[in-house]
Amino acid sequence: MATTEHHLAHDAGGEHHELEHAHPGAKTYVIVGVILALITVAEVFFYTQESVRAFLVILLLVLSASKFAMVVGFYMHLRFDHPLFLGVFGFGLMVAGSIITALMFLFGQYPLPHHVE
Repeated sequence: MATTEHHLAHDAGGEHHELEHAHPGAKTYVIVGVILALITVAEVFFYTQESVRAFLVILLLVLSASKFAMVVGFYMHLRFDHPLFLGVFGFGLMVAGSIITALMFLFGQYPLPHHVE
């Protein structure tokens, strides 16, 4: 069996077109898994450090977004599909992150500084 999957696509005229869609091997998935584990270790490490408390939320959001992109890109095979699909998931992440951040500010989790006159 070849390492490449073959699919047949049908156009409006009933013609068959062969499409090739190569998937990565097990080695690639192991490497991605190790990278995801390292990012998770970094998240836990940064959470325990007092020196990064001022920008911890931003740091964790960036690390989580990068993990999201890797999982969506590799394990959901969106990296190998049309870029529009990855954009749809990325847009959803951006909207969710914006809503969560707005709600945290709205309910006082991270109050904005007040100027005293």
